[in-house]
Parts: sequence; structure tokens; C-alpha cells
Amino acid sequence: MSPLARIAVPKAEPGDHVTVLSPAFAAPAVSPAVHEQAMRRLTEATGLIPVEYPTTRQLGASAEARAADVTAAFADPRIRAVLATIGGDDQITVIPHIDADVVARNPKPFLGYSDNTNLHNFLWNLGMPSFYGGSTQVHLGPGPRIDDVHVRSLRAALLDGGRVELTDPGESEDFGRPWTDPRALTEFGDREPTERWWWAGPGAAVEGPTWGGCIEVIDQIALAGRLPRVADLAGTILLLETSEELPSADTVKRWVRGLGERGVLDVVAGVLVARPPVSEPNSPVPSAAERSRLRNAQRDAVIEQVGRYKPHVVVCVGVPFGHTRPQWIVPHGGTIRLDGATRTVTADYT
Repeated sequence: MSPLARIAVPKAEPGDHVTVLSPAFAAPAVSPAVHEQAMRRLTEATGLIPVEYPTTRQLGASAEARAADVTAAFADPRIRAVLATIGGDDQITVIPHIDADVVARNPKPFLGYSDNTNLHNFLWNLGMPSFYGGSTQVHLGPGPRIDDVHVRSLRAALLDGGRVELTDPGESEDFGRPWTDPRALTEFGDREPTERWWWAGPGAAVEGPTWGGCIEVIDQIALAGRLPRVADLAGTILLLETSEELPSADTVKRWVRGLGERGVLDVVAGVLVARPPVSEPNSPVPSAAERSRLRNAQRDAVIEQVGRYKPHVVVCVGVPFGHTRPQWIVPHGGTIRLDGATRTVTADYT
């Protein structure tokens, strides 16, 4: 997909219907209370009316059934956007069963992250922009409220459009309260102050359409032979983030090196890397010093590998667009500007 080939995706308006699907893991089945609070908050924040499909709350739904819901949601003319409840780990098996022709004829915004990297890549290959981020079960339902940066980017993606400078919310959590704990409905998780974003490369401004996502999923997409052509990634801003499975810095280094050997790093205009989680749910939390060490090790691994293949590329590390909360939803296929001189990141939600 080149910038000239992108399909125009219309925005919704308050009162429109949007679909909330589980194309990977059906998290609402685990905690209906969190899901239902998310549905109420979605309407309160946007004026949009959520609609569920058969597999939204169905644990163990087949890949074919989940794909049928994705196809049906894009085909339904009353549905103006598609939101994922959460990620998972087997969405790669869903993609072959989605009717690409139906989806291409019915462009609409799609929001999700993590395992939903599969669907973002599928849409990219159709020429359709989407928005990386957003999980109703993580960012809308839990806690006392929706984080300000999340609701601002949610509205920009679905309703308002426009250019928005991404800012540091100043605090972050890897995980909230367990969904089965009643406190999940009223409390955030344990938050800590964020570190400054780290910049590498020249003090120059670059912008382009984004592509990428969760690097563990990009690895699977590559093995399945579904990545875009390298030539189609020319001039893009590469998005990279890691999941709650906490891959080591050495593992991340090898994945980024693989992108370099494929030629991807040679053609991108810039690289935007998310703040990574460094603690596991239901496990002892590492010390503050260890958490900082783990984040710095991943940062250094990415910057070192990118620099090997394209020394003069703008890199920004630490923006909260991945497995973290608060979370910015960012364009995938839409434009992001990285300004190495002013050290600002601006996203275009048009």
C-alpha cells in the first residue's frame, strides 16, 4: 500500500452504530461486568451505539465463526466502525476466512492492538487505513474512568479526525486489577511515573503512513507470507511494540534484525517504539530499578539494530501506544510525523 493507494475511510457520527467484536480472545465472557461497563462508557464518550455479534462473548469460537463476524460487520451498512474487545494469540488463523472483497468494498475504521496486528496488516494489504490501539476490555471498561489521552484519540479515530500531538500522560501501568476482582470496575492498577521518551538519529522531521504493530505478531505474519512488499513500505513510519509475554531484549534484537535483513529498515522514514510492559500478571512485580533496566535494554537493542541498517533515521522510543495504560490509539496506514528537532510526535486521524 502506498500513500496514493489508500482508501478513504469515513468517520462516524453520534447516534451511529459500531460493532464490538472478539476476533481473537473473547474477553467479555470472562468478565461480563467489565465488558458492560465498557459498552456504557463507549456511548457516553462518543455517542456511538455498540452492537455485538455472535462471537463477541463466545469463548472457543472457531476461526471461521470469528471471521464470519468480521466480514458481516464490514458488510452491514448500519455499522460505521469495528472495535476489538482485546487481542489474543490465534488471530492469524482467522485471516484466511475473512472475505477480502466484502471488506474492501465497505471501508470503515477498525481499532485494536496486540494480536489484532493481523487484522491491521490484512487491511493495509487492501489499502485501508485503521487505528492501532483500543481495547474495550482494557482501556474502556476497567477503572474509575477512561484515561484522557485514550478518550481523546478514541474520538479522533472514530469521530473528530484532525492532527493531534501525542503527549506523555506522566503515569503508566502494565496491568489493571484482575477482571474477576470487583475493584476492577472502580480502581486503576498500580501506576508509576513514566520515563522521558528517547530519541535517536538526526534532528530532522519525517512523516509518512504507519505500518507495524506487535513485533511478536509481525514475526508470525512473516512466517505466514503475509507481509507487505518491501517496496510498499517505502517512506513509512514503522510501529513496534511488545506484549505482556515480555520477550527479552535479545529476542527483540533478533526480530528487528530480521526486519533489517528483509530490507524493511532500509526503506522506512522513521521508527516509533512503544513503552513496553516489564511485569507479568499474577507474578511478583520487579523492583523499580529492574523495571527501568528492562525497558532500557529493549530500547538500546532496537536503536542499535535500526542504526546498523539505516544510521540516519529518526527513532522515538517510549510513546504509550501498545501494551500499557494510559494508551494513545495511533493511525495504522494514516500519517504520523516524528520531529527529531522539536522532539514531538504528531498523529493525523483524518
